[in-house]
Amino acid sequence: MTLQPFEVINPDGAGPVVIICEHASAHIPAVYDDLGLAPDDLKSHAVWDPGALNLSLKLSKALDAPVVASAVSRLVYDCNRPPEAPSAMPPQSELINVPGNAGLTASARQRRTQAVYQPFCRAVSDVLDKRGPGTIVVTVHSFTPVYFGEPRRVELGLLHDEDSRLVDLMLDHAGKLPNRKVACNEPYGPADGVTHSLKLHAISRGLANVMIEVRNDLLATEEMAAGMALDILALLIPAVNELNEKELAV
Repeated sequence: MTLQPFEVINPDGAGPVVIICEHASAHIPAVYDDLGLAPDDLKSHAVWDPGALNLSLKLSKALDAPVVASAVSRLVYDCNRPPEAPSAMPPQSELINVPGNAGLTASARQRRTQAVYQPFCRAVSDVLDKRGPGTIVVTVHSFTPVYFGEPRRVELGLLHDEDSRLVDLMLDHAGKLPNRKVACNEPYGPADGVTHSLKLHAISRGLANVMIEVRNDLLATEEMAAGMALDILALLIPAVNELNEKELAV
């Protein structure tokens, strides 16, 4: 099987940020026969992060940032999970069963890892390794407003793992967004296994980083997505500038 599991947008972007969008696409290659999903489930948040790629592109334009985006569904392989994690190819996502992921053999998992995850990771590495040590890694995601029947009040989550430098500075500016419900390590956090990309691509290189999570109903229209991008930039740009000043002062 030959598939292109990623795309790199604005690869020569000269800004300080590199954007990673691991759940950008709902595409399930024909070889996987829709993973046995029901038609309605193929449109759900289980398959991808609605609005995340559009938001990534708006941030990329404002920041002149390269974007590395997955080109296949997170249910084929979740590029924010390591190969050994069951959630890399989950047999169930929230309330949705994924028959095509049930009972996968070790060899089947390995084939998907080689077809999707490894090329995606190489693409990210290629972009990062061409840049200087001051690069900022930003991963962009969206989340469902209701999860297991429980509404989520958070609108914008800023997630970190062991390196909180950038998130701390962004949170210092959260007062600029009095009408946004901004939270740290919500609706997920490191204990949920969602910071794999931050650890693999950023922390391993000593690069400051943030995982951005936006409630997907707030990305439903172009106007809403543009507004959210501006709000994120209001936190991110001064934080990046302050981080650079601190690094230079050392």
